Amino acid sequence: MKGAIERLRDVKTFVLDMDGTIYLGNRLFPYTIGFLERVKATGRDFCFFTNNSSKNRVAYLEKLSRMGIFLPPEKMLVANDVLLNWLRENRPGQSAYVVGTPPLLEDFRRAGIPLSENGDYVVLGFDTTLTYEKLRVACDLIRRGRPVFGVNPDWNCPVEGGFIPDCGSIAALVKASTGVQCEFFGKPSRHTLDYMLRHTGRGPQELAVIGDRLYTDIAVAAGTGVLSILVMSGETTPEMLAESRVQPDIAARDLEELGEHLA
Repeated sequence: MKGAIERLRDVKTFVLDMDGTIYLGNRLFPYTIGFLERVKATGRDFCFFTNNSSKNRVAYLEKLSRMGIFLPPEKMLVANDVLLNWLRENRPGQSAYVVGTPPLLEDFRRAGIPLSENGDYVVLGFDTTLTYEKLRVACDLIRRGRPVFGVNPDWNCPVEGGFIPDCGSIAALVKASTGVQCEFFGKPSRHTLDYMLRHTGRGPQELAVIGDRLYTDIAVAAGTGVLSILVMSGETTPEMLAESRVQPDIAARDLEELGEHLA
């Protein structure tokens, strides 16, 4: 841990998770703004990255502004964009059947990707508007040979009072029905790490990823040279950390404790 703390000196940009890291539901943690101010005071930069595909960049910028955090759009990174960039490059001209919320569908429209009930591929998102009909259509297309992509692999989303099923749980249901495992594009995929490095313009040793989930936030940095920092303010319990094969470089109670190590 001591060596990892010393590595903080080389970090120029922190990529922060959101749910369970800077807020829970609609409640901003009381130390979040202080941590961000500490980052800036020490000459570093930060941006946010969320795997939560139920909303888009516009919605997150609005949510943050209501909490007193005002950002330029380029500092708000969303897993939706990682997948959309890949689809534009690798499946140009093809249509999508998307199991997702209206904001995710709007992202596809903005990206110029046609939406169709008979899409060339299926996309699974964190759909808080999920219906049985959406699942039926998606599974039928997959059984007919359509490839399937998941925006994010998270099993649950932390909210005030507990957790709700996330995209990974929806994908597990689809796999149980079709036998097909989707390819995920949010954290911890290499697609996302490459996107972070490209977007920030930093080298691996200059970047740190902060989050509350071992299997996404911490796993995305494993073996890459990027510093991984776990905060215990969200999903991960001490027991989960002790039993996990995925281990962070640094574990802190929360952003407040982490901020004490920034100089």
